[in-house]
Amino acid sequence: MIKPRSVSRELALLILGQIPEYEIGKLESLSFEGLLTRALQSLMEYCREGLDNAAGQLEIAQQHLLETELQDLNKTSVDRIRKHLNSCLVESETVLNSLSGSLDLPRLLVLSDQEEIRLGAMKRVTLVFEQRNIIDARLDSVMEGWRLKRLPRIDQDILRLAFVDLINFQTPVAVACNEAVHLAHRYSDEQGRRMINGVLRRLQSASNLIVE
Repeated sequence: MIKPRSVSRELALLILGQIPEYEIGKLESLSFEGLLTRALQSLMEYCREGLDNAAGQLEIAQQHLLETELQDLNKTSVDRIRKHLNSCLVESETVLNSLSGSLDLPRLLVLSDQEEIRLGAMKRVTLVFEQRNIIDARLDSVMEGWRLKRLPRIDQDILRLAFVDLINFQTPVAVACNEAVHLAHRYSDEQGRRMINGVLRRLQSASNLIVE
């Protein structure tokens, strides 16, 4: 059974990604359905771009393989081919994670008609913007020499939503962190997942989580 909290958080993540800085103060005037439509379009464009990049890396690797057929295969050639194949695999993994998320969007769109889920998503979005300075400061305090603003927007929002769930929704720490990691696996890349994991581990052990 799908939990309303999990669906609300995922919808909130998709919505946050569609709200530029200059519209932060106009949340009430933004269309819920319009934001989800924009999220779907952005995700599809991202997937297409990623697939094109992966195809380009495969084409380069294939060209190098054809070139080596005309000459002795040496270590330099092998390393060059391996590099492009590895880039292709990394790009493909990221795209597949995003496609996995996009395949669930019809389910999210249907479930978003449920008032509990819709209100939960918009409440999370509102709280992230209303308390963003406090949230960002607390997250920065456990990032050990790194700054939240230096992370990709999707990683920032995953962490902000985890914080909101911990503080405002009183979600158990293990549950909030596990679901944030789940979102990271669906929407972020390997580097982002490692960073989010590390921040959440330090966040769990922090003693100053209470929002005053």
